[in-house]
Amino acid sequence: MSAKHPKVRNIRETLLSDNWYTLKKYTYELQRSDGNWQEQSRESYDRGNGAVILLYNRSKNTIVLIRQFRLPLYISGYNQFLIEAAAGLLDNASPEERIIAEAEEETGFKVQKIEKVFEAYMSPGSVTEKLYFYIAEYHDQDRLNLGGGLADEGEDIEVLEWEFPRALQAIKNGEIVDGKTIMLIQHVALNNILKNT
Repeated sequence: MSAKHPKVRNIRETLLSDNWYTLKKYTYELQRSDGNWQEQSRESYDRGNGAVILLYNRSKNTIVLIRQFRLPLYISGYNQFLIEAAAGLLDNASPEERIIAEAEEETGFKVQKIEKVFEAYMSPGSVTEKLYFYIAEYHDQDRLNLGGGLADEGEDIEVLEWEFPRALQAIKNGEIVDGKTIMLIQHVALNNILKNT
């Protein structure tokens, strides 16, 4: 656990599951703005930190996305395969090393020069994961294989190369609903890296 905060005390934890990653229940006291201490309980899921990358091509005005099945979305009623940027957990590697490997595994493109754009916590109310966000320019000659992920990890990924305006429209019409992907596409748009029309 990180450094102590003066307004949090008496933290107790109970392991609920370590089947896939770690789910714990924490009971603690939080000092409220009126000075009183209040006991609270929360669950926190620790799956490690991750990295995500959006590949773009200036000359073609395109980006590379992937589409794959995501069980949590399916059980919550979203019946489409998720369109997203290539991403993965760090698994004890640096964010840079991991995202270069993930880009190749999932998209088939070997990227040489990556640019870190920011870091963010995506679900801080329940998940400890911090994501490292990257962009990288790709070219047709950078494609080493068809991508698709690793079958032994259960991945069966469709690689998509879209014109950038289509991706922006897909956010507006709800075809792209993944937060990390929306953030990276908006970053590219706001910084005029690709043309919006």
